[in-house]
Amino acid sequence: MGRFPTVLVTGFEPFGGQEVNPSWMAAQALHGRTVAGHRLIGAQLPTAFGRSLEALRDLLHRHHPALVVCTGQAGRRTALSLERVAINVNDARIPDNDGAKPVDTPVVAGGPAAYFTSMPIKAMLAALLADGINAEVSQTAGTFVCNHVFYGLMHELETRHDLRRTRGGLIHVPWLPAQGQPSMRLDEIVTGLRVAIGCALVTVEDIRKEAGALN
Repeated sequence: MGRFPTVLVTGFEPFGGQEVNPSWMAAQALHGRTVAGHRLIGAQLPTAFGRSLEALRDLLHRHHPALVVCTGQAGRRTALSLERVAINVNDARIPDNDGAKPVDTPVVAGGPAAYFTSMPIKAMLAALLADGINAEVSQTAGTFVCNHVFYGLMHELETRHDLRRTRGGLIHVPWLPAQGQPSMRLDEIVTGLRVAIGCALVTVEDIRKEAGALN
């Protein structure tokens, strides 16, 4: 990746019997692009409790990114969902790709109940809507592997001295049209992620909510 500072963009492998996962397809499409003077690195995480965080920690160690944007698939959502909070709970409705189905277990034993994203999600929302991309701020990342990775990421950023300047968070993306409805085209997802990343890289302080402003 040469002289450019980096942004790590992760997506997940397909799961639940599906053949594709738009989060990984979008991360692949973004790999190698340059946004706001940063080179994007796309990487795939396994849809598996435990192994996903091991893979993420390895990527953080190798790349020391300025920004980490984890992405995941959220069927039935209609927009790019900028996740606000990760909770310290694994509670799987379906098995992961390793067959694990944890119920009410912690992501990090003894860790805080929750972490908030360090990305400027209100500014990112405004940028996405201004660009014509359907987007929303979400108050729940669920309790499956996406939340597992989101919480694990924020725990790493909070506790590792070498990552103290790194910001991070999670964005959920809708299904592709071939997967069902509601959906979003892959090119829209890729464009939206690029806009969101660009905004995150140049925004120091997030937008404060005012009456009648962004939700």
